[in-house]
Amino acid sequence: MAAADCSTASLPASPAEKALLPLGALMLAASVGSWAQVPASEATMGTVTVRETAEVQSKDSLLVKKTTIGKGTQDIKDIPQSVTVFTERLMADRNQDDFREVLRTTAGVTFQAGETGEEDVRLRGFSLAQAGDIYIDGMKDAPLYERDTFNNDRIEVLKGSASMLFGKGSTGGVVNQVNKAPLLIDQHELSYTLGTGKFNRLQGDFNFKTGENAALRVNAMIHDSDNYGAKQDKRGIAPSFSWGIGTRDEFSVGLYYLDIKGRPNYNHPWIVSNGKIIPTLPAKNYYGLASDHLNTSAQYLTLGHIHRFDNGGELQTRLRHGKYERDLLASAIGFAGTRPTALEQITGSTPLSRTSKGRIGESTLTQIQSDYSNTFDWGGRKHQILAGLDYYHDDAQRIPQYSNAAGNSSTNPSLLTTVGSPNDGASAPDRRAAPAFNTFKAQNIGLYLQDTMDLTSTVKLVGGLRYDQFKADYRNATGALSDSTSDGLWSPRVGAIFQPDELSSYYVSFGTSYNTSGDTYQFGGITAGSATQASTESLANTPPEKSRNLEIGGKWELFERRALFGAAVFYSEKYNERNTDPDAPVYLLSGKRHAAGMEFNLAGHITPQWDIFFNHTWIPDAKIDRSAVRPAAGGGGAQVQGDRPGLTPKHSGSVWTTYALTSKLRLGAGVTYRDKQNPDLSRNTTASGFATIDAMAEYTFDEKTSLKLNVTNVSDKLYADTLYRGFYAPGAARAVQLSVKTRF
Repeated sequence: MAAADCSTASLPASPAEKALLPLGALMLAASVGSWAQVPASEATMGTVTVRETAEVQSKDSLLVKKTTIGKGTQDIKDIPQSVTVFTERLMADRNQDDFREVLRTTAGVTFQAGETGEEDVRLRGFSLAQAGDIYIDGMKDAPLYERDTFNNDRIEVLKGSASMLFGKGSTGGVVNQVNKAPLLIDQHELSYTLGTGKFNRLQGDFNFKTGENAALRVNAMIHDSDNYGAKQDKRGIAPSFSWGIGTRDEFSVGLYYLDIKGRPNYNHPWIVSNGKIIPTLPAKNYYGLASDHLNTSAQYLTLGHIHRFDNGGELQTRLRHGKYERDLLASAIGFAGTRPTALEQITGSTPLSRTSKGRIGESTLTQIQSDYSNTFDWGGRKHQILAGLDYYHDDAQRIPQYSNAAGNSSTNPSLLTTVGSPNDGASAPDRRAAPAFNTFKAQNIGLYLQDTMDLTSTVKLVGGLRYDQFKADYRNATGALSDSTSDGLWSPRVGAIFQPDELSSYYVSFGTSYNTSGDTYQFGGITAGSATQASTESLANTPPEKSRNLEIGGKWELFERRALFGAAVFYSEKYNERNTDPDAPVYLLSGKRHAAGMEFNLAGHITPQWDIFFNHTWIPDAKIDRSAVRPAAGGGGAQVQGDRPGLTPKHSGSVWTTYALTSKLRLGAGVTYRDKQNPDLSRNTTASGFATIDAMAEYTFDEKTSLKLNVTNVSDKLYADTLYRGFYAPGAARAVQLSVKTRF
């Protein structure tokens, strides 16, 4: 589908979308109506915000001091939670063109390998992606597609409970992708990267000043790679046009189109020795079928308006409509016959089975959001107000796990392969039946208000409250299972900030979050593979899970204000986790778990020549405090009360540093690390910790052109990056890439 197909005119409106129109009209009227009432003589303002926009833009720095993760544009020191920001400069230095590569270098993030769908990302041990906690410019991003960073100015991570700002989910935190926006300059950048694994990537960022307060920006990307059999071809373009930039009324329209056709390296089998998971096969080896594929796409249209009031207030309204698709047909790799118990038993002739796995998903997502910010003097105190209303309607269809019989080694032994024959070229016809979708429709309306009050010249109090009304309907393909749920919930946030001077800030905060029973496009079932009517109704009628987060920390500007350092202690607790009743096919809110530890963040310049980025999460205390799950015979099986939760390592994070040896030569190096961890829901099996080293050298010919060499995973470390019960996906093997970039 072409990018223009994202427009609301090209897709018929559903009843829910028609119901949205009065709400949208009301919000747009509030935004545009105030503009229309301004006399012509007052309709033109100076470019009051261009400087601020340039400060936030992050093409040439590892440090940004302002962020939009807390709604509106705020100083990071005024947000009473841990915040990590990955700037465009940092992502470019490390050649992080895939969104998951950024998440892998985020402290506290781990991955559960998706059984047949998208990865389940965890933050501080709590599910992130599956609960819908990934955003674009503060609006929900559908979880179905593979993401690329070609249009990202920066990626912001807010740690801890965030339901007051974002609604349901948000237990471990949220991730916000900030799209590039037009600037009032003529500036263009073109880069090309060539690398191992037949890697080719051409990327352009073109910004045109088209008028006194108007600009057009176009970001585009072509990416092709054949990583020893695991292919990926990507095409993306994101044009955006803004006019009235910095004036009383600013308008914008943006299109986004990303299409990815790939062949996934789905998994490798592990062996276990004394409870320790041992990775087995070379990371770059592809053992799937040539007919496997993972094809995803995202396309959306965003309309925006900002009205700036005479009293300093700002009302920003956005409307977004998009369609997202995912089609996966992959081979799960396992050992055929007798499973090896030691690495020395694995030879080139060791047989491997290939079991077909698949999922198809589609989602049409419509959203409207309006946020107001201003500063007032009330009662002799200064108040910074954030208030907003947001609405989304998600119309999703999915086919749950299903297989392609022609691609199973058990039914077609000719499709067996061996360890010594990766990428053997074998294929199987796609004999999947015509799609029979489960349908999931969800909508949510949320209202929030937050006040940051200056109690004294150095002390600020933060108080906020949000109300959400969430509704969802589920129906399986046959119509035998159907149900609905409706929840109305309040989410508070309170905190205090002490800022004795311009360089330091200390805070304490408390917030809540919740996970509704319709978080992941379905109501699920008690047993894997099928759901009974009783189990579906049980989950649909189960109240939301609730969590709370307490955090105490500080943020300091260092090295003559060239760097920002943050440190915090946190306690996150889910205190009514869903458990399956061991004696009946129903769900109980009987579980409880917690994670407690510290966060550290540092970004900026130590000296004008020396840059550094560092983020680290330490979770010494994490436990399943209460659970209805009973221990399995022999001590294995699912995790039980008293266990450390899966996918919650004690230490995780990354460090990246560069140094300009001369005015032309810059060297960089970094380490990404993760401590040992259990797969989710698995006992007595532990994947070892790992650390990988990356390196970079960049030579600048002149102020416009540079040449950069990147080597990732320098030691070619073999490690389990994503985990599931019985298999893992390896971290990327060593890669060498050479990039040339020019500005004009």
